[in-house]
Amino acid sequence: MERRGWTVLIGTVLVALLTVASLLVKVPYVALGPGPTVDTLGTVDGTKIITVQRGTASKSTGQLRLVTVSVSDDLTLWSAMYDWWDDRYAVVPRDAVYPPDQTEQQTDKQQQQQFQDSQTAAETAAYRELGCSVDVTVKSVAAGSGAAGKLKAGDVLDSVDGKPVTSTQNLVTLVQGKAVGSKREIGYTRDGKARTATITTGKGDSGKAALGVTVTEKQPCKYRVKVSLGEIGGPSAGMMFALGIVDTLTPADLTGGKVIAGTGEIDADGRVGPIGGIQQKLLGAKRDRATVFLTPAGNCAQAKSAVPDGLTLVKVSTLHGALQALSELRAGKPAPTC
Repeated sequence: MERRGWTVLIGTVLVALLTVASLLVKVPYVALGPGPTVDTLGTVDGTKIITVQRGTASKSTGQLRLVTVSVSDDLTLWSAMYDWWDDRYAVVPRDAVYPPDQTEQQTDKQQQQQFQDSQTAAETAAYRELGCSVDVTVKSVAAGSGAAGKLKAGDVLDSVDGKPVTSTQNLVTLVQGKAVGSKREIGYTRDGKARTATITTGKGDSGKAALGVTVTEKQPCKYRVKVSLGEIGGPSAGMMFALGIVDTLTPADLTGGKVIAGTGEIDADGRVGPIGGIQQKLLGAKRDRATVFLTPAGNCAQAKSAVPDGLTLVKVSTLHGALQALSELRAGKPAPTC
C-alpha cells in the first residue's frame, strides 16, 4: 500500500476510535436543565400537596408553581459537548453537585433534609403572615452557663435588649450581635408573667456568643396544614410553599387566575434568599405556561440576562413583599420588577 493510502487508513481508524471514545467514555461533568414544575395548589398522583387540617380550605383559579432543576449524570464526551451547545443546559463539574467527600446517597439525603427544613420554615412564615406568632421556648439550661439559675425550661423568650425574638434563627442573630462576655437584657414570660433577666453570654459551640440554653419553637395557631411532596431536594421551593399555604387558608385568590411560578429559599421570619439554577428554572416556568416569575432579589441580575420572552420577573425579598406584589398584579398595578 502506498504511503498516502496508509495515512488515510490510519487517519480513518483514529477518527473511528475517537468517535467511539466520545460515545462511551464518561466525563466528570453533569448537565443542569429545566426540571419539572409543580403547582403547590394542586395534586401529585391524586394527593393534594397542601391539605388543611385546621381551618377552611379555599380554591384558586390559577396556579402557584414551584420550579426545579434536572441533573443529568454519567455524561459522555459527546453528550457533554451536545449539552454545552444547548442553551437550555449548563454543563458543570460533577463535584459542584456531588461533593467529592460525600457519596451520592449522602448528598441526596442532605438535599431531602434541606427540602423538609424549607417546608417547616415555609409553614412557620405563612402562619406568622396569617397572624400566628412564634413562641421561642427554653428546652434546657446548661449548668454553669450565664442562664443557669435565671432561665428554666418552659420560659418563653420575648426579647434581647428590647428587640423582639421572633424565631430561633432570630434569637441566635440577636445574641451573637455582641461579643462573648457581654451582658444582655433578656425579656421572657414564665407562667403567664413577663419578666427580665440580665445574662452574661458565654462561648457557644460555634465560638460565638450564646446564652447557654437550648430552645424550641412553638406556634399556637388556629390554622394547620400538612404539606406532602416527595422526590424533590434542596431548599429553593420554600417561598412557593409559603404562598401556597397562605392562598389555601385565605379566601383571596392570590393568583388572579394566572399561572405564577417562582423560587426562593425562605426562613421562619419570611425572608427570601437567592437560589441556584435560575436560568434553568426560568425555562421550566415558561415551558409550563407561567407568565409571572417571582424572583429573589439576589437572583435578579442573573435572571434578567436569561429571562424568556413572555415571562415577567417580579422581584421579592420577603414573603410579605411577595404577597403585596401579587395583590398589585391582581389590581392591574405595576409590581416591583428586576
